[in-house]
Amino acid sequence: MMLRYGAGALFLLTLSILTVADGRHDFIELPSEARRFPGGGPEESNVGGEDDSVGTRWAVLLAGSSGYWNYRHQADVCHAYQILKKGGLKDENIIVFMYDDIAYNEENPRPGIIINNPRGEDVYKGVPKDYVGREVTAHNFFAVLLGDRSALKGGSGKVVDSGPNDHIFVYYTDHGGTGVLGMPAGPYLYADDLINVLKKKHASGTYKSLVFYLEACEAGSIFEGLLPEGLNIYATTASNAEESSYGTYCPGEYPSPPPEYETCLGDLYSVAWMEDCDIHNLRTETLRQQYRLVKERTASENSYYGSHVMQYGDLKLNVESLYTYLGTNPANDNYTFVDENSLRPSSKAVNQRDADLLHFWHKFRKAPEGSTRKFEAQKQLSEAMARRTHVDNSIQLIGKLLFGLEKGPQVLKSVRPAGQPLVDDWSCLKSMVRTFETHCGSLSQYGMKHMRSIANICNAGVKIEQMAEASAQACTSFPSNSWSSLDRGFSA
Repeated sequence: MMLRYGAGALFLLTLSILTVADGRHDFIELPSEARRFPGGGPEESNVGGEDDSVGTRWAVLLAGSSGYWNYRHQADVCHAYQILKKGGLKDENIIVFMYDDIAYNEENPRPGIIINNPRGEDVYKGVPKDYVGREVTAHNFFAVLLGDRSALKGGSGKVVDSGPNDHIFVYYTDHGGTGVLGMPAGPYLYADDLINVLKKKHASGTYKSLVFYLEACEAGSIFEGLLPEGLNIYATTASNAEESSYGTYCPGEYPSPPPEYETCLGDLYSVAWMEDCDIHNLRTETLRQQYRLVKERTASENSYYGSHVMQYGDLKLNVESLYTYLGTNPANDNYTFVDENSLRPSSKAVNQRDADLLHFWHKFRKAPEGSTRKFEAQKQLSEAMARRTHVDNSIQLIGKLLFGLEKGPQVLKSVRPAGQPLVDDWSCLKSMVRTFETHCGSLSQYGMKHMRSIANICNAGVKIEQMAEASAQACTSFPSNSWSSLDRGFSA
């Protein structure tokens, strides 16, 4: 028999999520919408020249998620591909990682089409499917960066076969946590492993310079205290080491996605750098100028919903033109970059970790009463919230079991001074993650927010045996749903 629902009462009572009508649409107040930080002023500009005599341009684009509620990550990567293609890069020099479960997903209102902004231009057409599905792994990503075909497991076989005069652009977009980036298959990508791969790539002498754009929550923790100068690597991140990054063009925003979409179309930092590239002659714009523009759009004029864009590594490289890495679209030859023609921020953005809830809520709200779709959306939202509650409570209880009722929360929330890496022993962190997941189920994309707490347990000198005992006491059971499942393997 079909269940009956009371939309407002159901989620207010069972999930404690507040819904409000503002005259234009119903919207959901998400768990993270209670933060504010002061905006910072723009940094000093320094316009650099550009060098036409570049070697081969290489690009690696990676969307680290799966599931329709994560639509925006694959949309970001597809958009980035179109910029590079229009900039003159050849497909043989662009390597794309994406799960490829969005374009023809039954939830997609425009089958075979992916859009990255409300104007609806298709960015999916022509995108190479180099590594898809369970081929999108940290292992294959590292093999591609190193040009190591023998290490690949599946995929097209394309790698960054670069030489000493070549320039490499790497773009990653997905969920993250302190010291970790998500992957749809296999273990997550850990900061120490990435830095070691970048050092190895530099030691091989197979590039002149490398630029890394990173979209994820706590993205700054991937490089802070870890990426040394002298590798000829310049990185910018969507957020600092302690905060979330944000989705944009989401239902309930202005501008909103087309009404048939129930998901965010892009990410704030990513859309900022790509929409800048869409309209400018990239020979006339430096990495530093784009950094300032993206920083402005992502945070200082969007200070309630936004994050602090950061830069790391060899900052001297940021005087180089974007053309060196991305090429430039000949159609933009007459559109010289000036500060005054930068794009304005969206009026609102959504915390990356809440974008799935937003999707499930709008799916529920718009589904016909009594329909299978409405039941499915209610079930998805309930399960996602149950998993969040389980992970949050389990971590908190483990902290109290290990350190005491008063000291436990203090240890878990401790933040190291800026410039220090997250953890002293990365092997300990990975072992602790596996131990937690053995007893408490998968951390999942939301649970990555607790990576700092797990790292602090390591930094406090806790032994694996102690962690196992505390985890077993804290998690006598865990929710039997896909969010908790270990079918995809451990996160470490």
